[in-house]
Amino acid sequence: MNEKEKAKTAKIYLVGIGMGNPATLTSQAEQIIANSDCLIGAQRMLDSFGEVNAARFSSCSAEEIVDYLKEHPDYYKVSVLMSGDVGFYSGAKRLCELLCHYEVECIAGISSVQYLCAKAKTTWDDAKLISMHGRKQNLVTAVRHHAKVFVLTGGKNQSVSELCAQLCAVGLGDVQVCVGERLSYQDEKITYATAHKCMQQQFSPLAAMLVFNSHPVSPPVTHGLPDECFLRGDAPMTKSEVRTVSISALNLRGDNTVWDVGAGTGSVCVEIARILPDGVVYAIEKNPAALELLHQNKANFGVYNLHIVAGTAPEALADMPAPDALFIGGSSGSLAEIVAIALQKNPHVRIVVNAITLETVAAATNCFCQYQLVNTSIVQLSVARAKVVGSHHMMMGQNPVYVLSGGGHTDER
Repeated sequence: MNEKEKAKTAKIYLVGIGMGNPATLTSQAEQIIANSDCLIGAQRMLDSFGEVNAARFSSCSAEEIVDYLKEHPDYYKVSVLMSGDVGFYSGAKRLCELLCHYEVECIAGISSVQYLCAKAKTTWDDAKLISMHGRKQNLVTAVRHHAKVFVLTGGKNQSVSELCAQLCAVGLGDVQVCVGERLSYQDEKITYATAHKCMQQQFSPLAAMLVFNSHPVSPPVTHGLPDECFLRGDAPMTKSEVRTVSISALNLRGDNTVWDVGAGTGSVCVEIARILPDGVVYAIEKNPAALELLHQNKANFGVYNLHIVAGTAPEALADMPAPDALFIGGSSGSLAEIVAIALQKNPHVRIVVNAITLETVAAATNCFCQYQLVNTSIVQLSVARAKVVGSHHMMMGQNPVYVLSGGGHTDER
């Protein structure tokens, strides 16, 4: 019998066991687990079913679980125990992909969001749901823009107190927080306090939280902030009109990863981070004065999905995640090398270059041709702003800027 035939003889159940206490199991899940000849899951989950007479394998790694099943083809009914519900930030998604040669059935469970909202006597259908457990999501922006946010905590620097400290740092210390520790267990604890008070307390690593903001603000749906909104100093800054056209040319999507090379004061990367709360933006800058302004502008706008990288491109780009979009505001003569690295990481990256000199225009044009970028465009912007002269308004011309764009998918619209 070959490997695929052996796999077909076994049935794998991915069972949502709720918070961990067997009392929160559905009767369907309880029956399946009781009749299994093998249980797989985290040790704390296996310990909850000590009375079940079955083989046991303690692991949370999808790859380890698949390898174990291949090494033990004699099991015919296997229950993989998953915390909460299999459809809510669950490892079931990855396991389903890896277990394609097996018969797999997912069994729904009670998620932590359902459980904690019930304890707090509130609904969860109107909550913003995010996980900070091993993930990078923008808690500050979520709390600013939503009246109710559910948060899975855990992982490095993502404890309840540390997350509340993030909120306090941007003036959200007065929001109300409901913390649920060790939900469903006998030592379960529910705490209600402000973010400021929670910041000063210690909570179990096994915790979730609800954050209530009585004065949420509507998120931005467009870009184009006035230049006066940014701290500038003597560092270069992409002006509002050029910034607006350049960001539009990036063809951004909600969860994009974006590089801003030669970020200057951060006017471009801050705007992108504001309109992409579910995306990640990296600002690369080498000038110490500009870096200081970058950090200040990031703090002023509370864009925690903006990551500042001090260094020179292309060297600073080597270990960065692949970009969906690349904006080059300054390349220090390394434009071709910067584009090459971005294309190596993602052949379909969308690229926008700002140029003031004809030499930079020529370099960008040659680079786009060399790499045969699709969807190319060259736009020259000549902007004039009104200046009050006595009782009159005189239009004062700004330096013309070229916006060159290219790349992306061939069917992108």
